Amino acid sequence: MKALTFVTQKGGSGKSTLCISLAVAAREAGHTVCILEMDRQATVSDWLDHRTVDGPEVAQIDAAQLEPVMERLRDSAYDYVFIDTPGVDSPGTLSAIRAADLCIIPCRPTPADLRAFKPTLAAVYRLEKKFAFVLNQTPPRSYRVRDAADGLAVLGILPDVNIVARTDHQDAIGLGLGVTELNPKGQAAAEVRKLWSWIERKAQAGKGLTGQGERHVQAA
Repeated sequence: MKALTFVTQKGGSGKSTLCISLAVAAREAGHTVCILEMDRQATVSDWLDHRTVDGPEVAQIDAAQLEPVMERLRDSAYDYVFIDTPGVDSPGTLSAIRAADLCIIPCRPTPADLRAFKPTLAAVYRLEKKFAFVLNQTPPRSYRVRDAADGLAVLGILPDVNIVARTDHQDAIGLGLGVTELNPKGQAAAEVRKLWSWIERKAQAGKGLTGQGERHVQAA
């Protein structure tokens, strides 16, 4: 079992939406998946309330429950556990980073977001965890995306795909679906599938943060 922690101490980054659609994509790829929701905004639980399709399973937990829950899950049949963390600095966030095999740090290409991830990155470094940035909710094409990619690549790695701000993401969440279920042939679905394939390779890889499908700069 691999644990993927979605973490950023900045609200509005699209962290929970990304977690949901990647969990659905992982399930569509044949994996067994569980989402642990630590965010009190309860985006994942609200999504589940509107879902009529089976899986992935979702459980709301707090920081004190995380370690014993993870111990039980390691003996389960799940391939992946996705941990959705609060968008604030908290003991729960640190516990979720500590539990991760790979931390996913979503970041929008805005000055505020690029400043806000620094405490998250410091915690990830301190706990010596593998991590990757994901440029999320980006415009289809903008100098901001290029500049953000250049800056983030100095600090860590990026997949070779951005998650563009498309209406399919909001529509899917409102209907209790993943974006790959809502519009399987759409651009948003293609981006999420490509990102999941990249994350899967990283999560299953051994030591080190570099490998095929990464980038250190992105063309405008």
